[in-house]
Amino acid sequence: MPEVETSPRVSFGDALRFWCKLGFISFGGPAGQIAIMHRELVERRRWIDEQRFLHALNFCMLLPGPEAMQLATYVGWLLHGTRGGIVAGALFVLPSVFVLLALSWVYAAHGELAWVAALFGGLQPAVIALILSAGVRIGRKALDSPLKLALAFGGLLAVRVFDIAFPWIVLVALALGFWVARREPRGVAPALPAVPWTRTLRVSVVCVVLWWSPVALAGFVEGWDGILVAQGTFFSKAAMVTFGGAYAVLPYVADSAVEHFRWLSAPEMLDGLALAETTPGPLIMVVQFVGFIGGWRAPGSSPAWLAGTLSAAITTWVTFLPCFLWVFAAAPYVERVRGAPRISSALAMVSAAVVGVIANLSLTLGQHSLVDASGSLDFVALALVVLALAGLQIWKWSAVWLVLGFAAIGGLRFLLGV
Repeated sequence: MPEVETSPRVSFGDALRFWCKLGFISFGGPAGQIAIMHRELVERRRWIDEQRFLHALNFCMLLPGPEAMQLATYVGWLLHGTRGGIVAGALFVLPSVFVLLALSWVYAAHGELAWVAALFGGLQPAVIALILSAGVRIGRKALDSPLKLALAFGGLLAVRVFDIAFPWIVLVALALGFWVARREPRGVAPALPAVPWTRTLRVSVVCVVLWWSPVALAGFVEGWDGILVAQGTFFSKAAMVTFGGAYAVLPYVADSAVEHFRWLSAPEMLDGLALAETTPGPLIMVVQFVGFIGGWRAPGSSPAWLAGTLSAAITTWVTFLPCFLWVFAAAPYVERVRGAPRISSALAMVSAAVVGVIANLSLTLGQHSLVDASGSLDFVALALVVLALAGLQIWKWSAVWLVLGFAAIGGLRFLLGV
């Protein structure tokens, strides 16, 4: 049986070029990245419809790991099967791997990266506009009843006022959705072929072997008490508990890396988070910085740059490889229930809660980006947000050129001292 019904309208070459481009412009954390994908895949290119995009997003929100990267993997799988998912997921991460590796080396060797912060300062208004634009568009589709509108507002309050972790919000929304769905007509789901259990087993075995092979190799070569095995094991555990995105797991990673393993100091952990926020790709990429600095500080008989690179590589591998396992093993089952009315209704509640979380992220980014150190409103940044929002909504600017153009504006402001 074919893995997925592919789209005859999208050639693999066109998709490959898009996923490569997306990897270089995926700034703004998960909400910003999801906003870019929604604009490019649903609105501009029409490679996937709104309902299927939201169905995939709802599923990815329930998984451990970076939901935006997993959403890209899922859509790539929908379009071109396993090879499409591998390409989409890998290219979503690879640009940030090399960019952050270079920045980590510069940081460890020289410790001066003010120009990176300046570039991100230019990107922030563009990211805020992208998130606002996506929130409005998704909200129009997802908030089609008073209950869903109330759920979105409740999600906003839960995150912003009561500091409730995102996974709990998703679980409450899902439970509420199933409770409401019980009162609706059962309906008839479309008949779809069953997913062979042998496929699931094969995918699981291949992914688990690939996942742990580098850790085992490091143990045989370096010793089982070496830093590479310690990092591979620790970040594998972290990859399985990262529900709710990077911010939910960062306290655990920071506490263990700083206090227990002593791979880096607390100020360096904060610097690493700043670097991860200034590069494309998932925010959880900060673990690569943690791995690099740990290897740099404990190189053994290797040069510091080589030890840091190997540590960064194994950390990144065990962090992101499980994402392919979750998507490839579960996506066929998720597609089977896509037409089931009650399940679709329940997952729609997750979409409503996500709108509230997106609204919170817009407020948080706005607070940090539009207010300077003295507490005054940065009118230049505000004007850039308005310009970017108008460009997206009125003039239909491409997210690619928006991100690149506003990064250049940030660099120009840095050079001019504005």
